[in-house]
Amino acid sequence: MGITNSNKQVNATSITCNETFKVTLSLTASPDIVSNPTDIVLILDRSGSMAGSALANLKNGVKKFIDIIDESTNSSHDGQIGGGSRIGIVSFATTATQDTQLITSVNDLKIAVDNLSASGSTNHADAFTKALQLFDPTSANAKVMIMFTDGLTTAGGNPNTVATLAKSQGIIIYSIGLFGQDGIDVNALNDWSSDPNSAYVVITPDNEELENIFADLAKNISKTGATNIVLTDTINDCFEITDIDTPNIGNATKLNNKTVEWKIDELGVTGSEGAILEFTAKHIGPCTGEIKVNEDIAYTDSEGNVVTFPDPSILVECNDTVITEPCPTKVDLEITGCKDSIEFDAGDIELTSLGRIVQIDTTIKNVCPNKRVALAVMLNEVDDFDVEYKRGFKVLTIPAHTQNTCQDILIKCIKFVLPEDLNVTNSFNMMCTPRKFRVSFIANYIDYDFNCCDTVLTNLS
Repeated sequence: MGITNSNKQVNATSITCNETFKVTLSLTASPDIVSNPTDIVLILDRSGSMAGSALANLKNGVKKFIDIIDESTNSSHDGQIGGGSRIGIVSFATTATQDTQLITSVNDLKIAVDNLSASGSTNHADAFTKALQLFDPTSANAKVMIMFTDGLTTAGGNPNTVATLAKSQGIIIYSIGLFGQDGIDVNALNDWSSDPNSAYVVITPDNEELENIFADLAKNISKTGATNIVLTDTINDCFEITDIDTPNIGNATKLNNKTVEWKIDELGVTGSEGAILEFTAKHIGPCTGEIKVNEDIAYTDSEGNVVTFPDPSILVECNDTVITEPCPTKVDLEITGCKDSIEFDAGDIELTSLGRIVQIDTTIKNVCPNKRVALAVMLNEVDDFDVEYKRGFKVLTIPAHTQNTCQDILIKCIKFVLPEDLNVTNSFNMMCTPRKFRVSFIANYIDYDFNCCDTVLTNLS
């Protein structure tokens, strides 16, 4: 049955700065079908869209599946499924039929498959219901459903309800989808099947692939737990690995201060078996708050088991917390063509600290054409005794205008930021108290046409 469980846990929900915590990795694998008897129900679509080569290839695939299970349970094609395992056949169209019970006779199973004919609609809900009824709730056998279909649900109730009930009873559900005349609902197959979908759902557009798909599935169900396991766990940069415990199975190596590699030669070969590795990690650096422990975790084995792990988090709380004001969000804008100006709405900005912004407008009188102006703006704050305190200085380049005559130029929105802790009034140093300011300007042309001529001496006679 392969890897049946994988997990990653931490032993704390929160830690302080530079504190350590334990990480536990665990794997469980079950042995092959010989020592782990399994009841398997094949649920086969025989609706009208299956007529022709699709049904023929389905039959070949299912019979191949039966042969592989036969051989894997007793090491020979003796016509009887051994080791306590059994197979049942349910087929469906407008309604579903229990074509066999859970039996061991390979011949009877193949006869039921050969007798299938295509017609009618597609009732997945009744198919799951009839399949669920075949299982004995008191049996200790593992339980597997394999749903094959080539189309959408066109009859009956909601199949999700029955599939969910089956999974709640510990039944593993595989789904094989063939793109038929009406397409296939991949999301539905994912919903019906066990997790992860990548391990329990197969979709093909080619009915000639069905024999190989069923053969691979039979090998997966009957295979040894797992061999040549390599698990590589890399933790978040906010932590480092300080110590690795010896695992109960296999060997673990610290590749660097972020990564541990765990190798297991075999797991779950003769019985259901669990492996555990623990290592200690320590918080480092300035990271605080809720932090994911995982950076990356990779798993491989010779059987191709697909394994997923949880992504635990841990809350890091530091007594001396340094809070920096975030950088402002940048807004991109573009001036195209020969435009001298644009109007642009940059959106909203929130006040992030106490203070004021003074926005000043001024008019420069009688500016001549084609001459740039340099403008200096000096802002002072004035206390109750008329003493001035410097608060800001700006120098602006005012672009030249191209009118025919001298013009008054209005300069708008000259901004100064004034933190509230610089308030020099005798009022309480609180937001919204009155503050007094005095502004000065200096302006002059940048461009001019003056050329100083050299002194010329002329002899007079």
